[in-house]
Amino acid sequence: MSETLSAAQRPVVAAFDFDGTLTQGDTLLPFLRRLLGWPRLLWVLFVCGPWLAAYALRLTSNHRAKARLLRASLAGRTPGEVQRCARAFVQDELPLRWRPWALQQLVQHQQRGHHCLIVSASTSLYMHLVGESLGVDAVLCTEMEVTHGHYTGRMLTANCHGEEKVRRLQAWLSVKYDADAMPLLHAYGDTSGDKPMLSLAQHAWYRQKPWLP
Repeated sequence: MSETLSAAQRPVVAAFDFDGTLTQGDTLLPFLRRLLGWPRLLWVLFVCGPWLAAYALRLTSNHRAKARLLRASLAGRTPGEVQRCARAFVQDELPLRWRPWALQQLVQHQQRGHHCLIVSASTSLYMHLVGESLGVDAVLCTEMEVTHGHYTGRMLTANCHGEEKVRRLQAWLSVKYDADAMPLLHAYGDTSGDKPMLSLAQHAWYRQKPWLP
């Protein structure tokens, strides 16, 4: 068995939340607006209104409200249709939404040879394309189900939020690194749903400021 690495020898991993951290605000609704168009999106928001309001009032979970919204928006759509919209969204809209500070942190980590990940509750509808555009090593996000060539609107994985971010990140780290050579972790977030991931890190930033649990 190899000896435990010193801090100076340990590899470094930087894990970034996406919505509100790398971007200015949420990206799901802007993406759905582009996919559905305003009339259809307004109808979906009306239908899902009771669950969205319950979430805003903390009467239901993020997972349940999001599941309702995604099912109403996506059921029956083809991967090709969604992929075309996602490519246009990533190329045309996301460049207007980046947060310069966080994007600079990501680029600096990459220039130092650190492994960089996005760990996000946002969906696989566009997040893997985001990861490609930024050149990150992995995207851990909420994966969506496709059955018989169509989206069902159901989540294939648990919503990658809160403690689920920690589970997904730890699983990735355990595959990538030996137990006695775990990396130093830097983490970046902006909401309470990111704090479990920030607590896992040796160096954490919350809304661009150093964070301590």
